[in-house]
Amino acid sequence: MSLFKKFFSKEKKETLDKGLEKSSSSFLNKLSKAIVGKSKVDDEVLDDLEEILIASDVGVDTTLKIVERIEKRVAQDKYFGTDELNKILREEITTLLIESEKGGNIDSVDSLPKPYVIMVVGVNGVGKTTTIGKLAAQFKKEGKSVVLGAGDTFRAAAIDQLQIWADRVGVTLIRQNMGSDPASVAYDTVQSAVKQNADVVIIDTAGRLHNKVNLMNELSKIKRVMQKIKPDLPNEVLLVLDGSTGQNAFEQAKQFTKATEVTALAITKLDGTAKGGVVIGISDQFQIPVKYIGVGEGIDDLQMFDKVEFVDSFFK
Repeated sequence: MSLFKKFFSKEKKETLDKGLEKSSSSFLNKLSKAIVGKSKVDDEVLDDLEEILIASDVGVDTTLKIVERIEKRVAQDKYFGTDELNKILREEITTLLIESEKGGNIDSVDSLPKPYVIMVVGVNGVGKTTTIGKLAAQFKKEGKSVVLGAGDTFRAAAIDQLQIWADRVGVTLIRQNMGSDPASVAYDTVQSAVKQNADVVIIDTAGRLHNKVNLMNELSKIKRVMQKIKPDLPNEVLLVLDGSTGQNAFEQAKQFTKATEVTALAITKLDGTAKGGVVIGISDQFQIPVKYIGVGEGIDDLQMFDKVEFVDSFFK
């Protein structure tokens, strides 16, 4: 199930192909060089594959898992050739992504009481504000009413940027002065949404990681205060990660999953990097569903993550 209607148009597929072009060409070029002149998948090819996957930011643990699966298939089929490697890799990576979804839950907004509250977390600079703006625009396009909460009260720029998005999209923004209590902003936002009978609430939070204890306390407080209005809030905690940072994104995911219960991931800026493999690794390692990926600067270039289409574009 998803917050948006499940529909993968030709235009979206073209955008996805283009957005993953750097990752795809980098990966496939390396793979082609590794198997040139070889007809059989042997230990040398598997070692090369391991290096290529790690270099593509899939991550060591996930890479070892993928290579182990390939090894098993090679052992079962002694005629396994290099010409089949591409196809088998696609299958194993798709299976891995499907398995990782079991670790999380993506609910439909229509099946839950209104408002559906999304708390957005992530360090500064990952594209958090832009992701919130694009989500608001897409919900609005779906005919849903949206209220935004400017909970990152430590940066005036974050509040102002969110105001620009709210004005652009035509949705309500609840804000207070810089330095205000983020939990107070969250409370006001949810309360306003309840009064308006709004469908969706998206609340921004501060992106500081220098003190994990403070971060944990702050996010816990925001949750507790919202739960005074409705005990099951937030419905979703969305962690935004910058895909172009590769292994850094793994570290951020590690810190935030320790600080709060993350239920879904958004991985941004994949169009400007060859590190698209990070989507595979993070999805597998944290067993949290990747819900959205950013593959361009346009409002519609924040896409619902489709595992099969992603792998297809990655192997274009």
